[in-house]
Amino acid sequence: MGEVKPWYPVENIEEVDSPALLLYKEKVIGNIELVKEVAGGNVDRLRPHVKTHKIKEVCLLMLEAGIRKFKCATIAEAEMLAMAGAPDVLLAYQPTGPKIKRLIQLTKTYPATDFACLVDDIQNTRLINELAGKASVVLPVYIDLNVGMNRTGIHPKQASVLADSIRQCPSLLLKGLHAYDGQIHSTNLSLRTAEADLAFAQADRVYAALQPEYDYPLTLVIGGTPTFPIHIRRQYGECSPGTFVFWDWGYMEMLPDQPFRWAALVVTRVISIVDQTHICTDLGHKSVAAESPLPRVWFFNAPEASSIAQSEEHLVLKVADSTMFTVGQVLYGVPVHICPTVALYDKAHVIENRKFTTTWDVIARNRSITV
Repeated sequence: MGEVKPWYPVENIEEVDSPALLLYKEKVIGNIELVKEVAGGNVDRLRPHVKTHKIKEVCLLMLEAGIRKFKCATIAEAEMLAMAGAPDVLLAYQPTGPKIKRLIQLTKTYPATDFACLVDDIQNTRLINELAGKASVVLPVYIDLNVGMNRTGIHPKQASVLADSIRQCPSLLLKGLHAYDGQIHSTNLSLRTAEADLAFAQADRVYAALQPEYDYPLTLVIGGTPTFPIHIRRQYGECSPGTFVFWDWGYMEMLPDQPFRWAALVVTRVISIVDQTHICTDLGHKSVAAESPLPRVWFFNAPEASSIAQSEEHLVLKVADSTMFTVGQVLYGVPVHICPTVALYDKAHVIENRKFTTTWDVIARNRSITV
């Protein structure tokens, strides 16, 4: 029996300049199928967040897999989804200032896509209603609930007051509730489940109070990657995992119970041998998410290397013996946090059957596309 090759080396890596973002297409597709399996095949309960990948072609892969609902954080991400033909897009952000008019313009530019947004403030909700009315648009909205993240959202006890205000806005339609429990990230599944149950209970009480007042079903959108396998087992609600599509080192360490596999790596090259125990690569913090302390990346083919210093264009690694490395040597690494890492690249290099085949634009890393 021959030796099993590692999955990550790219046969024609000499065609890829570094640093670069590599996407392994087969693994991306595999993670999309895995998220469907976790959902029990019920794609109607899935509303993936696209903030991780920001790539139209990845949206198309999800659409091909039968996923029809999506969540995003920026106007550019919303437009990317519309360009891909997504029929249902939730901007999981309360638009303010120019974003309100941009969102309204999206509804006019892409009429085949149903857009909605979050609201948590009565005065801003009235402003959205006013601008939507002037544009002859009826905009669906979700009440954003603060269930412990303490970042955005109205206190659940005040949600009914906001709902009453929305009913008085003829250019708005309450579509449902949104509850992001991103504060929950315990590695212990039992503890994570207990915390998710508490977050859901808060949203469930609001849902139970509001639903009888409407003659159509309200939707609850709840949960990110850490908690969606818990929430997906409930009787109702849509779940919004995002990182699952590429996975990263941080979630692999935090969520060992989840089945997803690394599908996006960064590639770097050794650019200098510093001394007997130090080397330098071209993976600066312009090329891998730098909001976390070192290490920010783990290298498959140099697992003993430890990050000791990083600047804009350089990453210094401590190694046992620098003579084991050569200038120009390629290293493959998995980032600790993939989402902001992707946003550092204008394109991703797609790997299929161990070869670099094409590039995909990271189109939604931009602040705007056309709108």
